[in-house]
Amino acid sequence: MSDKPLNDDINALDAEAAEANAEHGLDAHPADDLAPLDAVIAERDEWKDRALRVAADMENLKRRAETQQNDARAFAIQRFAKDLLGVSDNLERALTAAPKDAEGATAGLVTGLELTQKALLQAFEANGLKRVAPGPGEAFNPHLHQAMMEQPSDAVPGGTVIQTMQSGFELFGRTVRPAMVIVAAKGSGGQGPNPYGAAHAADGQTFDGKA
Repeated sequence: MSDKPLNDDINALDAEAAEANAEHGLDAHPADDLAPLDAVIAERDEWKDRALRVAADMENLKRRAETQQNDARAFAIQRFAKDLLGVSDNLERALTAAPKDAEGATAGLVTGLELTQKALLQAFEANGLKRVAPGPGEAFNPHLHQAMMEQPSDAVPGGTVIQTMQSGFELFGRTVRPAMVIVAAKGSGGQGPNPYGAAHAADGQTFDGKA
């Protein structure tokens, strides 16, 4: 007996089942069903990466714009600020020389000088020009201070400021004029946090305060 009729019947049933599955979408492979979702996820990740790159570029652009703006402002007012530093110095000298126990008209004059100096310094700071006047015991900073002399001191450690002889100024982080200071010699009152003669510059080299 031949198996051909039986095989024909089986093939016919398979064809009918395949046709029915095709009509109901049951013959698709599971991986084919996920392909559109994978494509959407990949596209989402691509746009997310683009958005992050754009945000980073905008942040860098903002920083560059701020730096350029500060540079432009500094260039515009630096010469004018230097001219006004002499006025600030004269006010400071006048206040230093003024009697501490002044009365009457002299006391009013001293108060006027103090108010004038305060207003001038506020105007400086409002435009980015900051006064640098280290107090006793403050670490010597070669980028902001200029050592005029060194001397032993029992009051402050070596490598720190004993006295500011003339205030300095910085403009947007740039030194317009260093503060002129007297620095305690090595061995004065113990070792300071920034030993004079071994201060490290920004580029990692050692700054010799005696030079």
